[in-house]
Amino acid sequence: MSRIESTDVLVIGGGLAGERCAMEAAAAGHEVTIISLVPPRRSHSCAAQGGMQAALGNCVKAAGDSPDMHFLDTVRGSDWGADQEVVRIFADNAPIAVRELAHFGVPWTRVRPGPNQYHIKGQHVVIDEPEEKRGLIMHRDFGGTAKWRACYAAAGTGHAALYAVDGEVVRLGVNVRDRMEALSLVHDGERCSGAVVRCLRTGKLSVILAKCTVIATGGYGRIYGQYTTNATINEGTGASLALDTGLVPLGNMEAIQFHPTGLWPSGILVTEGCRGDGGYLLNNAMERFMVELEPAKQELASRDVVSRHMIQQVLDGKGVDHPAGPHLWLDLRHLGEEHLTTKLREVYEICRDFLGIKPWEDLIPVRPSQHYSMGGIRVNKDGEAYNLAGLYAAGEAACWDMHGFNRLGGNSLAETIVAGRIVGITVAEHAAGLELDLPIAVAREFLEREQRRLDGWLERAGEGPSVYKLRDALGEIMMNKVGIFRSGEELEEAVTELVRLEDQVDAAVLSSKAPGPNPELSFALRLKGMVRLGLVTARGALARTESRGAHCRTDCPERDDANWLNRTLVRWSRDEDEPRFDYEPVGLLDLPPGDRGYGQAQRVEMKETLEEYNAGVPEGQRSHGMLPTRQPLGSALRPGAWRDAEERAGLTGSGAGH
Repeated sequence: MSRIESTDVLVIGGGLAGERCAMEAAAAGHEVTIISLVPPRRSHSCAAQGGMQAALGNCVKAAGDSPDMHFLDTVRGSDWGADQEVVRIFADNAPIAVRELAHFGVPWTRVRPGPNQYHIKGQHVVIDEPEEKRGLIMHRDFGGTAKWRACYAAAGTGHAALYAVDGEVVRLGVNVRDRMEALSLVHDGERCSGAVVRCLRTGKLSVILAKCTVIATGGYGRIYGQYTTNATINEGTGASLALDTGLVPLGNMEAIQFHPTGLWPSGILVTEGCRGDGGYLLNNAMERFMVELEPAKQELASRDVVSRHMIQQVLDGKGVDHPAGPHLWLDLRHLGEEHLTTKLREVYEICRDFLGIKPWEDLIPVRPSQHYSMGGIRVNKDGEAYNLAGLYAAGEAACWDMHGFNRLGGNSLAETIVAGRIVGITVAEHAAGLELDLPIAVAREFLEREQRRLDGWLERAGEGPSVYKLRDALGEIMMNKVGIFRSGEELEEAVTELVRLEDQVDAAVLSSKAPGPNPELSFALRLKGMVRLGLVTARGALARTESRGAHCRTDCPERDDANWLNRTLVRWSRDEDEPRFDYEPVGLLDLPPGDRGYGQAQRVEMKETLEEYNAGVPEGQRSHGMLPTRQPLGSALRPGAWRDAEERAGLTGSGAGH
């Protein structure tokens, strides 16, 4: 028999963002339930390797760093697609979050005083770290930053952070229910009251009602099939749940990041920390092509820029032949065995276990792989979803939106902790002011709908396509036509093919009709949502006739701030045939649009002044469903503070609005 139960706060997803949010709510005295597809310590947060960005300024190469400089780097990295108030909140809170993690037990790599060996832009360098910095959290270099800022725990930063936070979740008595999936949100059109969930062990459905519901399910990288660094659980469940409501928009779904160094041919992530520690990218002529193409940043330009240059090398015939397709080389040999088995230990283990090579002796085959989803559930700066009170999102599942059209390496891991903390505080406050009003009739309506959908899959007979073959077809379409380089013609083809694929999902037949532990059934329940996420990604990319960050249109190569300084919003309920697209301002502008300092500089200037643009932002966002926030819009900005950061970094005149 199906059950209806209740809790104060329901968190869907057991990774870093979800657990950090749960911590705050539980510490405030609320009953908190986490549901997760896997035990939390197996969440995809565990796979993050290289580091977490926070402006601590602890080592010589980080001297003079500040949250202002972090703000500057992040906005530039986003190609002016980010909400600058959110970036400011993030940059100011990241140092607090990192130090909290130390308190929770994360074994950060620490500063060692005296001479330290580094490789910087192809040169062996010795840097003397001062004695007074002994034992402080150490930094490494990551792409797109003016200072060394990535705090790290060897090459297992996500692993260490997740275990520490999970320990706090256990200590606080949070009710964690793993091997559970959410099938639908429960809502009355105005307020979210929980979710319909399914036990993966038994197949039974139930409803968990809650004062506040938080989605923290990670990204949707698996719509790219095998061409992703994402875990198999990253199928966009949270985004699909929100999209199905027809009320909550998804933001910037066309903003997809490809990581330059996916291990070839498996696609397993090889951390940016490798290049941050001095690794080189080589073509088949053993040339460091990034030195000529991006002389200022070289291998440490932003990820979108490096990925495009790498694929262009392959297209120009400079890739290394391989049965699975051409690749390039990552060269770490000069870093030496000691460095690779300590500071980059996970990279060494990946190379050993999956390729049987020693990275201090052998070159590593790499090629860009889908890595991160900048798009997601559109939320305000408190993390509350547009148009539906009581629903929140944090981490990669959310479009908060601090990444815009390109995320800087190390910012996502930091975001899980910063946003998780902020959303947790907000949720705790909101839940304290609410009575648990149980909408039993609404809950039963959603429960019955999901039971009918489940039964439909189990009862469908005859011949039909395999859900796994449809999944593979989805991945091929997305990678080949909605990938690193995009064109209007290919995107139109992708849309046509994805529409056809969606129809095929309705005809698919399961090979196993077991109602309980049945991975095929679980995947079937998610597949249509995945295809729809692919469709809104492709349609959004087709509509956006410019190039911005990771969205690169070969037929529209310029960044167009006159027409496209906005955020894509899309709504599409389960009962509608077509998605509905709208656009809102990116947010209040403090740092004016300019050159990033790397990559191509082609752009179309804004039509209006900064003041004119900002005047339209509040109503432009409220009209699309942004709910009121705890602090007024713009309150977190410190106008013009970035100018001092520019000057300290020696970047004055480099681009931003000059």
